[in-house]
Amino acid sequence: MQVSGNCLKIIREFEGFSAKPYRCPAGVLTIGYGSTRYENGTPVKLTDPPITEAKAEEIMRATLGQYEAAVNRYVTVPLNQHQFDALVDFAYNAGAQNLRTSTLLKLLNQKNYTDAANQFGKWIYGGGEKLEGLVRRRASERKLFETPVA
Repeated sequence: MQVSGNCLKIIREFEGFSAKPYRCPAGVLTIGYGSTRYENGTPVKLTDPPITEAKAEEIMRATLGQYEAAVNRYVTVPLNQHQFDALVDFAYNAGAQNLRTSTLLKLLNQKNYTDAANQFGKWIYGGGEKLEGLVRRRASERKLFETPVA
């Protein structure tokens, strides 16, 4: 599977756009739409030059492939498009490794979709602090995850 516009919308909304490198609330160097690396895998540095929104979009789309691949690899049960989009956004934000080792994934792979959805709300901390942005993002991911595909 590949992401739809729903996933891209969540990323853009919650990451926002930054032309210049910055440290996110968890202290990670970031640019564009929450990207920590460029298309070629090079990590973002504070001394990097500003980028355009078009370049940010390019980086985001190029790096999304690794998160799509992670969800496709780690999830062993059927997913609808909304569930896939929510999980890719989660991995994009929290990291593929965190998805891989999460109770969310464990429950999901046991076909316990309801309890898996409840796990989104546990991932609301960045840098050891509860972050309102993550509270809202996880609620958005959960809502998408639980929305039937028409």
